[in-house]
Amino acid sequence: MTPDTRPDDTSPRTPAAAWQRLREGNARFVAGESMHPNQDASRRQSVAGGQNPFAVIFGCSDSRLAAEIIFDLGLGDAFVVRTAGQVIDDAVLGSIEYSVANLGTPLIMVLGHDSCGAVTAAHSVAGSGQMPRGFQRDLIERIMPSVLETQRHGHQDVNAAVVEHTKQTASRLMEQSRVIADAVSNGEVAVVGVFYHLEDGEAELVHGHGTWLPAR
Repeated sequence: MTPDTRPDDTSPRTPAAAWQRLREGNARFVAGESMHPNQDASRRQSVAGGQNPFAVIFGCSDSRLAAEIIFDLGLGDAFVVRTAGQVIDDAVLGSIEYSVANLGTPLIMVLGHDSCGAVTAAHSVAGSGQMPRGFQRDLIERIMPSVLETQRHGHQDVNAAVVEHTKQTASRLMEQSRVIADAVSNGEVAVVGVFYHLEDGEAELVHGHGTWLPAR
């Protein structure tokens, strides 16, 4: 694929700066003080010829998990990839690799959330042994290792499984993609796992890979 980047002097270009920008945006959202940046006609025009996102946000498809709102972002700020239960497949890996390799995006966030329907379904299957029909089975099978890992440590709470799944997903991105692993190893990219609280809107850091330590 041909990169469609364009210069943007205001966009964070290091993992730490990107994480800081996301933390600040989430803090505004939680406080009810969102600024809705980069959403006007001028911004729309400026990014029409190319993009320069500072973060990949790979999150669950849940309708309450709108990344640009949660982190108070605008057009061109985030390269967003979503699947139910933030489950990895080849299309997800290819999409994230594109943003890292072609757009130079310095931060990858895996975004899970409490009361996740996909993880809840996997949790139920672990108890009943009854798999759903169709392609939902594939989602359940990919989430199940996280559910079983939390249960092995005596945790029956769905949200504990979501946190574990978020951590495992962040690690698997590097295990399954040489492009991502090399970028992290070179210090160009960091991968963080974040747990979103639906009620108060807080995005909580639960995991991280990279040569920098983000402030919690």
